[in-house]
Amino acid sequence: MDEPRRAPRFDIPLHRLDVPFPHLLPFAIGTFDTIGALSRANFPHRHTFYEIVYVTGGHGAHVLDSARRPLRPPQVCVITPGQIHHWADAEDLTGHVVLFNEDFLLSRPQDVTALRALSTGPGHDPAGQSTSIEALLAEMEAEYRALHPGYTMVLRAYLHILIARALRGCSPAGEASMRSRAAEVAAEFARLLRLPGGTGRSVDSCAQELGMSAGHLQTLVRQATGLTPGTLIRRQKTLEAKRLLIATELTVRQVASAVGFPDPAYFCRFFRRETGTSPGAFRSDAAGNHHDPRIESIATDPVDS
Repeated sequence: MDEPRRAPRFDIPLHRLDVPFPHLLPFAIGTFDTIGALSRANFPHRHTFYEIVYVTGGHGAHVLDSARRPLRPPQVCVITPGQIHHWADAEDLTGHVVLFNEDFLLSRPQDVTALRALSTGPGHDPAGQSTSIEALLAEMEAEYRALHPGYTMVLRAYLHILIARALRGCSPAGEASMRSRAAEVAAEFARLLRLPGGTGRSVDSCAQELGMSAGHLQTLVRQATGLTPGTLIRRQKTLEAKRLLIATELTVRQVASAVGFPDPAYFCRFFRRETGTSPGAFRSDAAGNHHDPRIESIATDPVDS
């Protein structure tokens, strides 16, 4: 008897933060077990929220935007909104999971900058801080569950400390750069590119939205990243195209249109120039399980993307 045909996927599962009563904050913390099955999801998906995972045990790999990173606990993994990730061949995962929306960070743009930087590198070794990080996470979870007066402020302070400690795994130069005005502008520029339709933005339109000239934006972005805004736009287009090729069944023409290329032939030339391979070959070579999520969770909920 023939196996039933799997319905084609033309979207990427999008998970939002759904925190249960009595918590009304855009924040949750727990273990892999208490957060729920989606914290170990083995299918590619996106978040609308940030996730900091402190892995203390287990083996397998964390796949973030098609980059496979073997687990070597203790390890900090950071996932930001819009990135596609899943756990590959992961078994016996233990550790803490911290989930929060950007609103929870309030007026700490440096924390947003740090989280973006942490999410683009390999899983971070806590650099001899494992004991202090584990103690901090235990205090955060206790505060989250006790609901003492002022617990919101305490949790925000703890989260800021957690991000700062994770950042210590970066080079001193990189840490200093993240505190600069140039880094903040570069982070805002990158945020614009990640918004819906962001891959179709120009340097001029981004500069106008950020309230500066295109030349000033060029200077600050190059100072913070060593790259031009145009290069970052091309990288974002390439990254989003890779995400769609891996995690959906959109045609190459549809992927081209989604990332701002009305001409699919030009998109194919662009993609080959940026990656060294064609969109079709990249999709064929990409590994990954594409399972339709129907898993309940106390902290996250799948919604249509």
